Amino acid sequence: MREIPREFGAGTRVERLWWRAASLRSGCPLVCVSSADGGVGRSVLTVGLGGLLALAVPDPVVAVDATLRAWGGLEHRVARRSSSTVWDAVAADAGLADSGAAERLTQVGPTGLRVLVGESKLTAQRRPPTWPEMFGVIGHLRSVYRLALLDLPTADSTSTWRALGWSTVPVLVSRATVDGVQHTLRLLAHMRAAGLAHVPNRAVVVVIATSPSVAREVRAVEQLARQAAADLVRVPYDPGLARADPLDPRALSKATRSALTEVAAAVIDRCPVEPAAFSGTSSPDSNGED
Repeated sequence: MREIPREFGAGTRVERLWWRAASLRSGCPLVCVSSADGGVGRSVLTVGLGGLLALAVPDPVVAVDATLRAWGGLEHRVARRSSSTVWDAVAADAGLADSGAAERLTQVGPTGLRVLVGESKLTAQRRPPTWPEMFGVIGHLRSVYRLALLDLPTADSTSTWRALGWSTVPVLVSRATVDGVQHTLRLLAHMRAAGLAHVPNRAVVVVIATSPSVAREVRAVEQLARQAAADLVRVPYDPGLARADPLDPRALSKATRSALTEVAAAVIDRCPVEPAAFSGTSSPDSNGED
């Protein structure tokens, strides 16, 4: 198990997160981040959560811009060491399954998170990938990395629903407003009605505050969302999340670090781990899911 950075303190919850993160089974679980609405902070959560998990998981963790668009996404949340993008990963095809090739195409965040940024050009030579191309890229990366996070588009298309259904842990992001959380509730209800109840049954809803204070009405509708999904965590307002700069979760406020730890723990609790990792008397108890 890796050493827990001092910024994340101590305690059973953090220790359990680090222990389980060190014990992930092979097969590369997929954490798919989407939302009912646009502009809610999917990309910043993907990088913040991925950056924290990269501290806990001993093997490399990758975050992929799977938004299929030529703007936004992950590129402003990580320092670029090369011009490589997801389009280069598409061009690499099966060669991407080589760890060296995959490493050359990814950027590296402050905590070691590997980031495959989106393609920002629309030319005859370069473009954002299609869904079939993106699914191919993800398949190759899963043979290289221990854990993968996907920054998906909003959940208003069949392909995004397919990706959420394919995921090990679906993460749905919402603004901390009554409308925002209600839209997430409607999305969960629609997925149940469409025969995809396994998605809300596994989903972690993350409500991101956009101001220091959150209305009482939001807290009430959050309770409904908590009942409709597997878990719900609110991330408090933090200016560090609003800046379009490379994101280091260790530099966020104490309250934000604590909330991200809760999100990471909810995610890792739903990922398969090696049962033998919990056979020792000094390790955290298994919750019976393994």
